Amino acid sequence: MNARTIEIDMKNFAFVPATITLQRGVPYRLRFVNTAGGGHNFVAKAFFEQATIDPASRSTINKGEVDLGGGESGDVRLVVNRIGTYDVHCSHFMHSIFGMKGKIVVR
Repeated sequence: MNARTIEIDMKNFAFVPATITLQRGVPYRLRFVNTAGGGHNFVAKAFFEQATIDPASRSTINKGEVDLGGGESGDVRLVVNRIGTYDVHCSHFMHSIFGMKGKIVVR
């Protein structure tokens, strides 16, 4: 089964796109790319908890977050199980206050 790829750019103080819309039951490959010089993370604990994560992708997620150093990238393959809206943010000091936050909407 082919997964739809969605690229999430982790820039200085922004996720692009800030809102990601997914469909329940559809396989996705979330491609995280940190284009900044420093580290960022994508914290979405409730979202990752409800999803079925491909075993090969489990090591990319730690305690509900994807943490990447500057210039790094990582993939998470999953199927979303629950409809809802999930908040995401970067938990590095002051990053979410400066705008590094967003939402995942599952329909």
